Order: sequence, then structure tokens, then C-alpha cells
Amino acid sequence: MRLVLALIITIFGLTGLAQAQNALAPNVPTATGAPHAEGNEYWRKNHMDLMRHDRDLTLREGERDIQASLGQCFDCHAVEEAGEPVTYENEKHFCRACHDYAAVNVDCFMCHRSTPSDNVLNRAMATPDEPNSIAAYLARLAAEADQ
Repeated sequence: MRLVLALIITIFGLTGLAQAQNALAPNVPTATGAPHAEGNEYWRKNHMDLMRHDRDLTLREGERDIQASLGQCFDCHAVEEAGEPVTYENEKHFCRACHDYAAVNVDCFMCHRSTPSDNVLNRAMATPDEPNSIAAYLARLAAEADQ
């Protein structure tokens, strides 16, 4: 009888813990575009490295024809209120959902706009075999690290 009681308490305790964790997790706004082929968890874990892809190509290599850009992120991830995208100052901004939760300061928007531009062109992401793709960039980084 004690074993059954202990098992019941354990099950309800674990269920309560899972519910508490879900209640504490950030409320991430749903994107409007097609899902990333790599999956959400991959992007959550690696998004900063993936964003450095653009920085390195643009600032260090002079490449201005970037197919995966911060602006493209906003094409799918912009949060709107009253039909207008919210800026980073609004706590509902997509980036702030997790960054506020993790107490991470985002300084991207000191220079970059935090909303989609008025002339959003449904840009296509580079495919992995293109030299400007994120996959090609990460492969170059791995090759450099091996040297």
C-alpha cells in the first residue's frame, strides 16, 4: 500500500512540476511562414551563430546580396497589434519573448530596425548548396576551426 501511495505522489508531483515549468516558460509568438527545415529547437539553440552568418558576409566579406537576413526573420516573426508590427520597445516583440525571459540584452536594434520594412519582398532563403547559405557558412567555420 505504501508503494502505491508513493507512486501516486510521485506521478502527481512530476505532473505538477511539468505544469509549473510550462507556466514559467516564455510565451513565444507563432511565426506566420513555413517552418524552418532544421526545426525550431535547432534555431532556438543556434540563432545567434546563424545571424552572425549575415554579419560576416556583409561586414567582413562585403557581400550585400544576402538571402537570409534579419529583415527576412521579420517577414515571418513580426508581431502585430492593430494591424501594425510592434517595435522592440513593445514587450510582445518576437525577440523579446525569450530574451526578456533569459535576461539577455539585445543590441541589434540600436542599428537595425525591429519591424519589417514597408516594402517586404517575399525573400527566399538560400538553399544549403548556395555559397551564401547558412549551411555553407557553418561549413566554412568548421573548416577554419579544423585548421
